[in-house]
Parts: sequence; C-alpha cells; structure tokens
Amino acid sequence: MNANSVIFDPAFDWPVLWVAGGLIAALLIFAVWRRLRGWALRALGAAALLMALAGPSLQMEDRAPEGDIMLAIVDESASQGLSDRAEQTEAALEALTARVAATEGLELRVTRMGDGEDNRGSLLMTTLSEALAELPRDRVAGMVLISDGRLHDLEAAPDLPAPLHLLQTGHDDDWDRRLTITNAPAFAILDEEQEIRLRVDDMGDAPGTESVALSIAIDGEEPETYTVPVGRELALPITLTHGGQNVIQFSTPTEEGELTDRNNAAVVTMNGVRDRLRVLLVSGVPHPGTRTWRNLLKSDSAVDLVHFTILRPPEKQDGVPVSELSLIAFPTQELFMEKIDEFDLIIFDRYKLRGILPASYLMSVRDYIEGGGAVLVAAGPDLASAQSLARSPLGQVLPGAPTAQVLEQGYSPEITELGERHPVTRGLEEFAPEDGWGRWMRLVELNETAGMTVMSGLGERPLLTLDRVGEGRVALLASDHAWLWDRGFEGGGPQLELLRRLAHWMMKEPELEEEALTAEAEGGEVTVTRRTMSEGARSLTVTRPDGTEEELPMEEVAPGLFQSTFATGEIGLFRLTEGDQSTVVAVGPASPKEFEATIASAEDLAPVMEPMRGGASVIEDGNPGLRAVSAGRAAIGRNWIGYTPRGAYVVEDLRVVPLAPAWLMLLIAAGLAVAAWLVEGRGRRKASVS
Repeated sequence: MNANSVIFDPAFDWPVLWVAGGLIAALLIFAVWRRLRGWALRALGAAALLMALAGPSLQMEDRAPEGDIMLAIVDESASQGLSDRAEQTEAALEALTARVAATEGLELRVTRMGDGEDNRGSLLMTTLSEALAELPRDRVAGMVLISDGRLHDLEAAPDLPAPLHLLQTGHDDDWDRRLTITNAPAFAILDEEQEIRLRVDDMGDAPGTESVALSIAIDGEEPETYTVPVGRELALPITLTHGGQNVIQFSTPTEEGELTDRNNAAVVTMNGVRDRLRVLLVSGVPHPGTRTWRNLLKSDSAVDLVHFTILRPPEKQDGVPVSELSLIAFPTQELFMEKIDEFDLIIFDRYKLRGILPASYLMSVRDYIEGGGAVLVAAGPDLASAQSLARSPLGQVLPGAPTAQVLEQGYSPEITELGERHPVTRGLEEFAPEDGWGRWMRLVELNETAGMTVMSGLGERPLLTLDRVGEGRVALLASDHAWLWDRGFEGGGPQLELLRRLAHWMMKEPELEEEALTAEAEGGEVTVTRRTMSEGARSLTVTRPDGTEEELPMEEVAPGLFQSTFATGEIGLFRLTEGDQSTVVAVGPASPKEFEATIASAEDLAPVMEPMRGGASVIEDGNPGLRAVSAGRAAIGRNWIGYTPRGAYVVEDLRVVPLAPAWLMLLIAAGLAVAAWLVEGRGRRKASVS
C-alpha cells in the first residue's frame, strides 16, 4: 500500500510567510485598482517567491497495514463462580475467539481478572486500563468485558479508543438473599447494651418473602433465633459479658434457588472493655508500700480507687476529743455489706484484725470472692501474728497459712517452675537489670494450702500464691517489700509490671488467663495461641467454614505458650479447638464486596459504554455476531456487536522529492519580475509617443 502527500519545510515561520503573503496581496489589489500593466506577472513572481520560501515536497510512503485488535477482559472474580456463570464465560470466550479468527485483519487479545486484593472487589476498569496501556491504542478496534457487570472501580474508567461491550453472564430468574451489617461498634462496654444495625434484602427475581429467621451466635456458642422482616434496617441489642475479643455471627437460612449462601452470614468482632474499674484499697498501717499501690492504681484513668488507711484504730486512746479529729470514719457497713459487689478488686495492704471489721464483714468478703470477686492480700508481719487475717473467716479462702515466723533477711525473689508458665509472671526476667533483681528484706513464712505458687523467696518458700475460689480469685503476697523495687534498691525490679499483671489477672482480663485459646487473623494468615499450665505436646483442630477439619501441630514458643500458624484463602468463621479450649476467628471481611450485589446487571457499566456507542449483550440470549462499523455509528444491535476498523499501518519506506527547488523558483520569480518590468516600460513609451 502506497500513499503520497505534500509536505512543507518553510524557510521562515508560517506567521512570517502569511504576513508576507498578505502584503503582496494588498499590493496586487492596489495594482489592479490603478490598472497598472504587468500586475499579473508580478503576482506570479510573488507566488513563485513564496513557494520557494515554503519549501514544498512530495512525500511518498510505502505502507504495510497492521491488523486491528479486539481486547477481551475475562472476569474470574468470586461472583463469576456463582451458578453456571463460569461455563457461560468460557462458552462466550470460545465463541468470540472463533468469530475474531474468522474476521480478516482482526486479532484477539485476552486478559483474565481475579478478585482485587484487600476486599477491593472486581476491578474491571483498572484491569481494562492496564491492558490498554500494553497495547498500541491506534490498533484497538473494540473491547469486550465477559462479566456479570458488577464492578467496584468505576472511577478508574479510561478514555476509550473504540467501542466497549459487555457480554453479560447470569440469568433473568436469578435471585439472592443478602445480610448486611450497616453499623457495628468496634468496642463495647461490658454488661451494657450496645446496638448493631443490619438488614436482610432479597435481590433479583425473589419469591417475595416478608420475614426470615435470623440466628445470632456469640463466640461459637449455641445460637438464638429470631424472626425479622426483609428489606428493613434493624437495630439489634447486644450485651457482652466478657472482656477481650467477642466474635458475633449473624446468619439466615439458605433458601432453595438462591445464587449463594456466602452473603447469608456476617461476622462482627467486638472488643469488650470495662467502663470503670472500681478498686477498694484498705491499708492497715501507713508504710512505704502504700504509695506504691496508689501510684499504680491512680496511673490508670479507668480505675476508680477508694482508699482507706486506718490511722486511728479503736484501741488508740490519746485523749483527743473526737470532735477535734480531722479523720474520716471508716464506712464499714456501706463498703463491706451494702456495696461490696460494686468493686472489681479489693486489696488488703498490711491489714490486721483490730475490731474494725467484725467477722460478719469478713464473711461477706469471702462470699464476694466465691461469687466472682477478687481479693489480694499484701502481707506484712501482722499476717504471722495473733491478729492475722488468716485467723478470720477470710482465712478459709487464702491459699496459704502462716507459720507465725517472719524472716527479716535479704533475698532475691525468684520465679518458680509454675510461674514460668503462668501469664502473671511469664517473661518477667526480661525486665531485670543487668545485675538481676534487687533484694527484698522481709518474708512471712507460709505453708501452701491451695492454688499455685508462682514466685518464691528465701529458701524457695512461697512468696506469691494464686488461687481460684468459686467464681472468684484470690492472691497472697507474703511480703510488704515490693516497694523496694519501685525505689530502685540494688537495681530494683519490675514492680509496676508485676502488680499490674497481678491486678489484671484477678480482674479476669482475657490476656492473662492461664488456660486460654486465642486467634488473630491478618489477611489470609491465622495465628493461634494456646496458654496452658500443663505440659506435653499440643495439636490444634481447625474446622473450616465448609465443615472440613484439619489437625495442626502447635509449637511451644515459651513455657506454657504454644502457637500454630496457617494460611487460608477461604472467607468465613473458623472454629478452633485444643483440648478443652475452643474459640472462633473470622477470616476476611464481614461483608465481602464480591457478594454485596450478586445479580448480574449492566447498569453500572452503561455510562462507560455509551460514549462510544457500545452496549450489553446477554449471553443467555445467545452469543452475538461480530460486525465492522464506522466510527460514531451504533456499535451494537440485535444479536451482534461492532468494532471500528482503525486502518493502522507501518511505514516501510519513505521518499521525499522537492516540488519547487529554491533555485528554480527564484529564477522563475526573477524572470517574471523582468518580464513585468519590460511590459510596464513598453507601456510607458507608448503613452509618451501618443
């Protein structure tokens, strides 16, 4: 294929030549108006001069035509796996391939697209833009999307060089039910009612059900079922009863004929937190450790601390009238009988029996523990005396009995073998200074009667013993010298960390439970952690969303701490079991974008297809034919889609021949100027003779 064209290589910029041409035209007009002889010759000379300055040439090209390209984007996202859409897609692609192959000068380029990462859905326009960027745009004659038409990146639509069409999968009678969480808080205060908003919608050719059953299960426990309306937003009250992660699953039953049950369930993960922690600290006598407890508890803005220090016991008689004392009477009846259940933790710091708390009050404290409360006894020398708390009704639930011996001798606290596995003391060695922990100088000798000793003192005697009593917890610290660590004595130690962990364990914070199974999901990777006080190999049973089970070994990464990690491409609720512990973890988004709208539709793509006169063709009605159409004409019709031939080519040879050599044009211009001068001179002589 050959093509010829005239090109110019002007000696000056075109504006200069246009101005010169204008001046010459004005002079010629003046010459005609004055009827001057020779104006035609001068006009031809000026034209020859301008032609010489314009530099015209004949360009001759030998062109090799290039074929047109039909670009096909094949949607293989999750929604395309519903019903028989995958089969429809492959059949449509096969038919399109055959039609393109039968069309001379047209080739097919195919790009396949999966789900977008991080729950971004179907990125059809992004994939189309990337595919066009890799092709010569002047050869793209048409584009075809084989998809259900559902996309999530319409804003990324590119400028189209040719008509765009949708070969739409799906069927007219498709219908689906969708459960959507519209609003759910990430945190919830324990024992306070929170609101989760959701709705159940039927889409497509639905049977017209007015209400459905909705099941709600928390942490994989037995679900509760309610009847809820379809097509209306609902506000459901939820009350969390334990701290930490709470996995709440909502689901509706799968109906016959639904496209999928993947959007019939939704999972919400909420963290249960305490509103305020109420702590009662009772100090028997003022001592340096009292400030340590206050600093620890007051450093947390979420702690409401009630602190009483007994400064003037009943037996103290110094003759000062009561009316002149600035001391607050100890409200024993209110604290230990009427409002004791309002406290999350009670601490007895060097308290001894002085007649202030009668036996009935201490029995109330014991009942408080058995009912789910927490008591910490930080013992001083008084625990070994006749006024010891161990001799009261509270002593019945203490995990140690004093021997009446107080050891006033320096020693370094040590973590016991059990303590290395217990969350309260595991890893405390990491907080030790270079020379180890500083010494304590006092230890009340105890005989362990219950629970477990996690720290020991002089001669491996019990120092910190923990126990569970009924629904509650009790801890006994057999020394009042923890404050030495706080003061940095001999390097100090992790006093604040130890007391913080101890207080949080007693208040049943989930991260300090000694027997627990927890899981965290990040992307498609799940990390499962098992905390236990027992020894031996561990294996994890994973129940996947489809019901299949898998056994995985767990590796002991620290004493009493086992972990297992697995990767998965599934989305949904995984049930995890190890021994007598079980938990659930939600993998993937609560509402995957691919299943938010599952009914096939070309509505979203219409604004992109219309400018180039493209459109949608439903595969269910048959695979369309292929036609060549001119640019700007309708590119879709009944049972056919169109493409626009682009006529692209490659220049194989190029020749340029000057049409008006400068020397020739100048010679012609000079000859015409001379001729015009002779004509005008002859005219003047004739005029003078006459």
